Amino acid sequence: MATENQAASGPAAEKPAPVVRGRRQEKVGIVTSSKMQKTIVVKVIRLRAHRLYGRVMRITKKFYAHDESGQAQPGDTVRIVETRPMSKLKRWRLVEVVQRRSSAE
Repeated sequence: MATENQAASGPAAEKPAPVVRGRRQEKVGIVTSSKMQKTIVVKVIRLRAHRLYGRVMRITKKFYAHDESGQAQPGDTVRIVETRPMSKLKRWRLVEVVQRRSSAE
């Protein structure tokens, strides 16, 4: 009987395992420019300790992100997520506007 069950549930009866993708990176930053069509520039600030001296340093990096609807404005705090390459520099996509720029600025 064991051979009959094995034959019925052989390689043809097995379902392929689902493809598991890695988790996409997310970053939160401030929009510095939205002058391009469907593209924003996001400034992300990280705090890192210096290797030798241990002092906390502020490291700033710019990311070009795709903004399909053009909803982000300079000064807004936004969340971006890693995505497929969309152009030479764009590898990020706007997920949400976390906080609008305060009008006091």
